[in-house]
Amino acid sequence: MSVRVGMIGVGGIGQHHLKGLLADERVKVVAVCDVNQEAAAETAERIGAHGYTSWRELVEVEKLDALFVCVPPFAHEEIEETAAAKGIHLFVEKPIGLDIQKVNEKQAAIEREGIITATGYCLRYLDIVQEAKAYLEGKSIALVRGHYLTKFVTTPWWREMGKSGGQLVEQATHTLDMMRYLAGDIEKVYAQMALLVSRDIPNIDIPDVTSISMVFQSGALGHLDTCFIQPDHRTNVEILGKDFRVMIDGKQLSIIDEQGARTKESTVDMYVEQDRAFITAIVTGDRSLILSPYESARKTLEVTLAANQSAQEGKPVTILRKGE
Repeated sequence: MSVRVGMIGVGGIGQHHLKGLLADERVKVVAVCDVNQEAAAETAERIGAHGYTSWRELVEVEKLDALFVCVPPFAHEEIEETAAAKGIHLFVEKPIGLDIQKVNEKQAAIEREGIITATGYCLRYLDIVQEAKAYLEGKSIALVRGHYLTKFVTTPWWREMGKSGGQLVEQATHTLDMMRYLAGDIEKVYAQMALLVSRDIPNIDIPDVTSISMVFQSGALGHLDTCFIQPDHRTNVEILGKDFRVMIDGKQLSIIDEQGARTKESTVDMYVEQDRAFITAIVTGDRSLILSPYESARKTLEVTLAANQSAQEGKPVTILRKGE
């Protein structure tokens, strides 16, 4: 089976996906789209695909099996609903939106059409993350700690809250999603956010430092710190229980327990792994290969938006699930 793929958004993350897709013998990338006409044309010519500047035209004209949606969080419009209505399977990059009500509507459309979905929480596909998850199975987690400490992103829309949702929603969401993946869903957040030392950046209105306390549905407590004021890049998630600690520091796993300490480095390309899993799910119909379907990404977005709300209101926010 040749899987006919289209891509909306051929910027940095889109190019990451293209690299892996073009190396997959089961895939034919037939069309690409970008609001930047030059980028769309250059990419289309280079890979032998049709180029578009209108996503609506691409979805209407092309006969697609799957669509990669690699646009900024403010630019989703009705892409997912339109593609789902045509039975096109969807890979949607994170974050999947900025308005939880709109995302809920997209989720409803996806469920109605029964298509396969995956989202860009690529860290889940690291071999060390799967090893950590297996180790934690059945264990009682008491404390979850995380940080995402990095440099400023110079992309103009990223510094605007109305377009990116801020660093937590757009970037550090990877770390929060990892905390959710390993320790379970989060039911309450209390966030502090401030713009302290980056006011010299033109047009910035997002906080440059964030600190979040959280309560997991299991009862475990958690904390996440994020910032973009550092000269380097550091990410970490640490899971603690009675007599054990699991730490993922970048691409290194450490497990410390009564048997001693051991470490392991990841040996896989997470982007390749997640894209091949999505394509294989389409070919075989095996949805269990997808480690982060749209509904899971919706839950992560819900937590990050709740944290923004908490910081704005100055009080804890409880996250209600569907039907609650």
